[in-house]
Amino acid sequence: MTPGGAGVAQRHDLPTGATAGPPGTGPDPGGVPGARAAVADGHRARGGGPDGRYRPAAAYGPVDAYGPVDAYELSGAYELLAPNGLFGPYGVDEPGLGARTAGEVFAGYLHRHAADFLRSLRLHRESGSDAEGAGEAARQLRGAARRISATLHTFRPLTEEAWADQLRAELSWLSGTFAREQTGAARRDRLMAALQRLTGRGERAGGSGRGDRTGAGAGAGARTAGRDAEPDAEQDAGSALSAGAARAGALLDRQLTLARTRAHSAALQALGSSRFHAVADSVAVLASEAPLVRPAAELPAAEALPPLAGHAYRRLAEAVGTLPLSRTGHPYHADALAADHRQDTPWHQVRLLLRLSRYAQEVIAPERADARLVEAGRALERHRDAAEAATAAAAAARTPRIAPATAYALGVLHADQRHEVAAARFAFGRVWLPAPAPAPGSGPGHGAG
Repeated sequence: MTPGGAGVAQRHDLPTGATAGPPGTGPDPGGVPGARAAVADGHRARGGGPDGRYRPAAAYGPVDAYGPVDAYELSGAYELLAPNGLFGPYGVDEPGLGARTAGEVFAGYLHRHAADFLRSLRLHRESGSDAEGAGEAARQLRGAARRISATLHTFRPLTEEAWADQLRAELSWLSGTFAREQTGAARRDRLMAALQRLTGRGERAGGSGRGDRTGAGAGAGARTAGRDAEPDAEQDAGSALSAGAARAGALLDRQLTLARTRAHSAALQALGSSRFHAVADSVAVLASEAPLVRPAAELPAAEALPPLAGHAYRRLAEAVGTLPLSRTGHPYHADALAADHRQDTPWHQVRLLLRLSRYAQEVIAPERADARLVEAGRALERHRDAAEAATAAAAAARTPRIAPATAYALGVLHADQRHEVAAARFAFGRVWLPAPAPAPGSGPGHGAG
């Protein structure tokens, strides 16, 4: 596939009548310098906007973690510099950048992960009938593909735009193709384990009820007769759950296994396609040579890379600011229990933006991993897994002509996974939000005694 061919995201940031900038700088929409011009022109906005403050990232358009990057958006990257000299969490004097150029740091990162991609591909081909080895190789391949794609997105002004857009689109297709089989298997295991856990509680309750009904002794019968109706209702609910759990598990297993088989066939078909071989060829070229824009790539890394990484972090912070963390900060809340996928979308978007920011940090400060980004990412991964598992349970419950007990078990399973969604949101809020400052007089030595 040649740059500019099928699959390349077309530029949408060139209004009618806009003039093109110098060769290699990209278009100038409405007189605003293009993304590469902003990098190559020596950081004209080093002090921020006209008032020396941040320019809100919301002014650059909607947040889209993997869509085409607007030139307005990246031309404002250097306007994110705060008075303290930091681009988000990144400074202009990152110790890992040294005296190297932006092209050396950026290309070195791409070379390493392109080599990881090719190594994982070889291991996948050599795994043969070893399903576990093939799965591990596929996970490594997806990880390398995600890092390459995310890095090309964040540091796009340093690359040939058409080439970067095309490779990102193809890597996204490949990663998604491999992900469907792996996520399908993980979703089945998650739902089967949750169903077994929920059924275990029902069996214990049902077992105690059976013991009472058999009349183990006069004292036991007297205690049963003196109980309230609420424990009896709990036992009835547990019995209904146990009655439908086996059929619900069989239904889920059948549906998810079929989906996994189809995903496996699609992955095998993709591995043999000319499209995949074109992607592998492009990554093989990337392992030794990255198509960079020389005026931007020859800038010092400490000047060119932190603003772009800081911009990715700023977009993440603004997306997190739209989440209802004040409500999800309580252990029990009803927002996450609604079966409306639209209220999950902002959380999924934050997960993608968090991944972009974490990979950008790997480029400019690999020795300074941000534990908060790692923990927050894990919480949002659990959020996605639980939300998708709840969706699968709800879809199974809509199967025509299933028994009421089966539908009841699937409904309980759906509610359980939505509670997991709520727990993941709570965990994310605990990681992301700073701990409240202690109240005056609440420290050691200030007790009432």
